[in-house]
Amino acid sequence: MKKIHFIAIGGSAMHNLAISLHEKGYKITGSDDSLFEPSKSRLEQRNIAPKEIGWFEENITPDLDAVILGMHAHADNPELQRAKELNIPIYSYPEFLYEQSKNQTRVVIGGSHGKTTITSMILHVLHYHERKENYMVGAQLEGFDVMVRLQDDADFMIMEGDEYLSSTIDRRPKFLLYQPNIALISGIAWDHINVFPTFENYVQQFRDFVASITNGGILIYNAEDFEVQKVINQSENPVRKIPYKTPKYAVKDGKTYLQTPFGEIPLKIFGRHNLSNLEGARTLCNHLGIMDEDFYDAIQSFGGAAKRLEKIKEENGKIVFKDYAHSPSKVKSTAKAVREQFPDKKIIACQELHTYSSLNRDFIDQYKNALDPADEKIVYYSEDALRIKRREPIPPAEIKQAFGDESIQVFTNPEDLKEYLFQLNREDAVLLMMSSGNYGGLDLKSL
Repeated sequence: MKKIHFIAIGGSAMHNLAISLHEKGYKITGSDDSLFEPSKSRLEQRNIAPKEIGWFEENITPDLDAVILGMHAHADNPELQRAKELNIPIYSYPEFLYEQSKNQTRVVIGGSHGKTTITSMILHVLHYHERKENYMVGAQLEGFDVMVRLQDDADFMIMEGDEYLSSTIDRRPKFLLYQPNIALISGIAWDHINVFPTFENYVQQFRDFVASITNGGILIYNAEDFEVQKVINQSENPVRKIPYKTPKYAVKDGKTYLQTPFGEIPLKIFGRHNLSNLEGARTLCNHLGIMDEDFYDAIQSFGGAAKRLEKIKEENGKIVFKDYAHSPSKVKSTAKAVREQFPDKKIIACQELHTYSSLNRDFIDQYKNALDPADEKIVYYSEDALRIKRREPIPPAEIKQAFGDESIQVFTNPEDLKEYLFQLNREDAVLLMMSSGNYGGLDLKSL
């Protein structure tokens, strides 16, 4: 039995990996300087939660087989330093996933947007047809308990490929460590300005990702994305390149129907970007042995990944959606999707600026016209979040100019935002809440 310690076990991905290894029979310990729900309860249920909050050198003992280092931990972490002193093998999250899957066919879904949804669609289809493959995805799916599976009975390892850094001591993008046999790129739009300060530098990560595909591998790509097409055309890696495009669909009375060779099928999801994601998932599933008829049969019941255009409530013509959209390309596609799906309803869009990129004055003008499909536009950012990121406040006038709309309401106080949202006339309206944060602790269900 292997004994592994997690530094920063409480993260969304890290705690899922810890649980997966615990269920595989490994002895797991972990530490963190904070622990929130649902990670806290899920770790406690399996008796692998930290006994005490904080970092403690004594957690690192010579009998450990490995340490897995989370992105949340800093380079001067005392547990990390102790592990180095004892020469214990230290893995980043993606490094360890590769070690666990190097004897399987690795399938990696990358892209600035859509990667979580495409990976989730593929897993839903496989689960529907009772295919037991290994996987890692960053969102919770209906019918799945743990979002990492690392068992020995799988032929494929299906992974969401994130372009963000691997760990505090490994500055390589996560998806460069997986060496995929089959890869997909859904789209490229500048993000993570704090680590990729120029667009060219950001795009280079995707060129490197294409180069990392194993010889004779397969690359599936969105042929409607200009930047993706450029990267594909520049690649000299001898892999099989397979394009996909948005399939034909229709919106009728607030419901989306996909047009297929087997007839028109109703979907729970909507939006042109999600139909593009669906086609990418279908194309990739063909290479996992799932034929089109079986794919269409399964995808009808796919309701989306958690926080991806997730419906919170619908009652008396009023609807509330939440979406993880935070980068400019995601905000634009999500707002367009809601307008297309509900052409006759009033659309109220509320966007939280939360990430290092969105709260950066050198980047914020990338949001220009992002909220245009909405009738009423709201932008919120937390002054506390700015202080944590050591940034100066951004005046409301500057935000309005960046978004290209003087009608935008700008809030920095969560109570003011809550009061404004509650007094809005929402008769026959859709309220779209977009953020990777939580609007200063706002309870969305109370809306």
